[in-house]
Amino acid sequence: MTPSASSPLASALDWAMDKSLVLGFTRVGPAVRRRWWPSDPAPDALAGRHVLVTGASGGLGLATARGLARLGATVHITGRDPSRLETARTRLLEAVPGASVEEEVSDVSDLDGVRAFAADFSRRVPHLHALVHNAGVMPASRTTTREGHELALATHVLGPHVLTYGLADALSGGGRVVLVTSGGAYGQRLDVEDPEYSRSDYSGVTAYARTKRMQIVLAECWARDLGRRDIRVSSMHPGWADTPGVTESLPRFASVMGPLLRDADSGADTAVWLAATAEPTGSGGLWHDRRRRPTHYAPVGVETPEEVARFWAFVREATGVPAAG
Repeated sequence: MTPSASSPLASALDWAMDKSLVLGFTRVGPAVRRRWWPSDPAPDALAGRHVLVTGASGGLGLATARGLARLGATVHITGRDPSRLETARTRLLEAVPGASVEEEVSDVSDLDGVRAFAADFSRRVPHLHALVHNAGVMPASRTTTREGHELALATHVLGPHVLTYGLADALSGGGRVVLVTSGGAYGQRLDVEDPEYSRSDYSGVTAYARTKRMQIVLAECWARDLGRRDIRVSSMHPGWADTPGVTESLPRFASVMGPLLRDADSGADTAVWLAATAEPTGSGGLWHDRRRRPTHYAPVGVETPEEVARFWAFVREATGVPAAG
């Protein structure tokens, strides 16, 4: 007999897998959990609707775009490199013949560029069903953008904030925002003392994980602020997936865990599900394998309300969106 999602057996097994990491984050997780997880969205759940996926040239972003296209959405894929976007569009059309795919060149770390892109996109697409923030970087050394922000912070936090609020009118009235974060966030606290990572020895892996922790908190801040406009916000982590981001940035980890890594479609599944499901998911939560998860691995290092307020004020001030106060 297959247990239901609400059964004590399923809940206990799911919890144990999540805490074990290897069972919950690898391909074992969905292989077991799909026996009780929520049903798939209807095959035409997104027909006639527009969705935007950042960092969609490859890896999880491309897999997310593919899943959304299969549900009938007009998928707008963004990235910095026009040639990679063109290749991604070709791959999407091969996987989903007849899909509606639009290329959108934009660098999410360029805040002024994102502002201009959002204004132009909103004019062309006045009603946006979902925005999936997937763009990610893991710089080997501390790098700053043209505007002076640390690159991981600009890509994972500041740029997404500018884009989300720039598209808020298009998302109002039922739109959804999904932030693709990482299980690496569990190993980091919210850093409100040095968010630009300018006063300590820099590590690309740590910078990545720190900003992924920030994304989880940012999703909660967005949910409170944008809920008044009927915009649903979620964060999710994909587990450990076999993507270029993992194999190129963490080669030793990828070599050791290779046989257990999820494929990109499995990693992207929850992002696609959150964008398309008709089931109530609430707003502001962290999700993995179609289930809401704790935002911390254990009840230690939890950010205080004062730290959250300081972080939220920093994001608003650094971006000017919306104006502080």
